[in-house]
Amino acid sequence: MKKIMIVNTSADYFEGTSKPTGLWLGELVHFYDYFNSKNYQIDLFNINGGSTPIDPVSLKPLMLDRVTKKYYNNETFMGMLRNSKSINEAKSAEYDVIYFTGGHGVMFDFHNNEAIQHAINEVYNHGGIVAAVCHGIAALLNVKNENGRYFIDNKEITGFSNTEEILANRKKIVPFMLESEIKKREAYYSKAKVPFVPYVKVDDRLVTGQNPQSPKQVAKAVDNILNKH
Repeated sequence: MKKIMIVNTSADYFEGTSKPTGLWLGELVHFYDYFNSKNYQIDLFNINGGSTPIDPVSLKPLMLDRVTKKYYNNETFMGMLRNSKSINEAKSAEYDVIYFTGGHGVMFDFHNNEAIQHAINEVYNHGGIVAAVCHGIAALLNVKNENGRYFIDNKEITGFSNTEEILANRKKIVPFMLESEIKKREAYYSKAKVPFVPYVKVDDRLVTGQNPQSPKQVAKAVDNILNKH
């Protein structure tokens, strides 16, 4: 049985503000749903352990599609989100896939987290797949390999674009612009020609999706790699 670890944020507010944020629920459930029907063990983690905050914007009627609504109304699933293990407890070497969800919360607790950086190297270095969607790509920013090079250096990658950040009206309250930071690390960044349409990049065993519209496509790409192996 293949094992997948999913990592969510524990940050519930934009730092220095009273504006709530958290996990973008659809970015978790569309990936989870894809593998939930197959023979996989899926374990949920967040940064601090315990309850995973959910971005209230991701629960608005316009955002709450059928699949997301189904999981939001599923008491067992929501119970797992309320009682997540901390990534500090994860035995990442046991997993075939690590997947990082987005939501603006991750901008505050993913990019400098040493447990995340360790887990990414551990999964990737034993032949596993590293995947992330939207702001979840922040998890990859400061990971370095044994040679001291950035993990994403020279890799083809996508992530939430500067244009999308401006359109989401969050530019002034995020700690950095994700697209700009990816480019600073010498990665080959690309994005869809139009904002907020699904877009995925695959570079060997690294899979990234641009925005909240992309998690199912990320899951499909991950599945393709697993089937090749």
